[in-house]
Amino acid sequence: MEQEKKKGHLITGVEPESAAAELEIVPGDRLLAIDGQEIEDIFDYRFYTGDSYLEMRIAKADGEEWLLEIEKEPEEDLGLRFETGLMDEYRSCRNKCVFCFIDQMPPGMRETLYFKDDDSRLSFLQGNYITLTNMSEKDFERIIRFHLAPINISVHATDPALRCQMLNNRFAGDVLTKMQALYEAGIEMNGQIVLCPGLNDGAQLDRTIGDLARFLPHMRSLSVVPVGLTKYRSGLYPLRTFQKEEAVSVIAQIESWQQQIYKQHGVHFVQASDEFYILAGQPMPEAARYDGYLQLENGVGMVRLLLEETEEALAGLAGDSREAELSLATGRLACGYLSEILDRLQEKFPRIHVRLYPIRNDFFGETITVAGLVTGRDLIAQLKGQELGTRLLLPSVMLRSGEDVFLDDITVGEVEKALQVPVDIVKSSGYDFVNRIVGAAGPARGRAETYRPYENKE
Repeated sequence: MEQEKKKGHLITGVEPESAAAELEIVPGDRLLAIDGQEIEDIFDYRFYTGDSYLEMRIAKADGEEWLLEIEKEPEEDLGLRFETGLMDEYRSCRNKCVFCFIDQMPPGMRETLYFKDDDSRLSFLQGNYITLTNMSEKDFERIIRFHLAPINISVHATDPALRCQMLNNRFAGDVLTKMQALYEAGIEMNGQIVLCPGLNDGAQLDRTIGDLARFLPHMRSLSVVPVGLTKYRSGLYPLRTFQKEEAVSVIAQIESWQQQIYKQHGVHFVQASDEFYILAGQPMPEAARYDGYLQLENGVGMVRLLLEETEEALAGLAGDSREAELSLATGRLACGYLSEILDRLQEKFPRIHVRLYPIRNDFFGETITVAGLVTGRDLIAQLKGQELGTRLLLPSVMLRSGEDVFLDDITVGEVEKALQVPVDIVKSSGYDFVNRIVGAAGPARGRAETYRPYENKE
């Protein structure tokens, strides 16, 4: 009897004035089926609710079952919310990638930071990159049958033996076969390469880019990002970071491919992450080279977009003599560019002074320089006693999505208390950056990053 009550998916919320609310569906009811089909997860739910007419079977809390006929606009959301975003358990990754960041986490952090997800459904819902190795044939067939797109794929290498080695999975070598099936089905794809010196760079990188370029135009973009290494690598595969000369070589290699591919397809396709350009000491490519910024979540084009947005925001402000003493703390990676932006801002607002504090990552190790991995305790340790002005600006990527918690569980309130200064969280948008500094009530614009690569919140 108890098992009977637990069939289907528990409804935890109903949006007011939605189709579900009009039909008197309430939290505590359970979704049993749509058009006679049992619903496995969010893939099924979205597919079977996409029509203008459907029949939904609901189990009420008292065990009574209702069969509801629903007429609506195609793709109109019914207004139902479930226990999890996937309507199913999250699937963990079975690979043991030699560069996996999760394996380099220090002990004692919150449990969700150690969860390795490689769930294909998160590729469509959250933009996560997946290896295609942790999915069943049924899942793969559903992607093609439901025409789910785009799918974001962690490729890393197309040489079968090398990919098996990098993923520590003897079944990982068939990535091109799977991508060929997606290509033939017209599924849009984005790719990612985590580049490791002496492993998948050089001739192997040429091979991978060449193999993936065959899938244009359905393969829309490909990012190349340097491996990130923390100080917690005891017992792991021996890897090292890129040196400046190597970064210069990687950029030249990628830009050569961009020229070839642009002549044939009118897009640049493959891009190096901002980190490579900063390491090489080279200027960021112009905005047009990023083909619409398809790889922002991988740190590709974020600096250029920030520069473009801040310049546009400043162009829309007249400038005046308002006064402010502020501070800005962030990762060391982009501080040089932020310094240029602050100089440009002060030309228009000469009495606004912002002290920029690059935060050294003592928590994960000094080779980690991105803002998204700065912890609360490093902020407190390095800013205590510094001149912070009336407000401390921090980028939103430092925080768990939708919350005020840093990676090390320190809260924004604890940082404010320790430093005795109000903290102002700035979205990953040049417009918001400028508006927060000058106190302008500008509109919410820009393409603020929301992707969280290291933690599955649920």
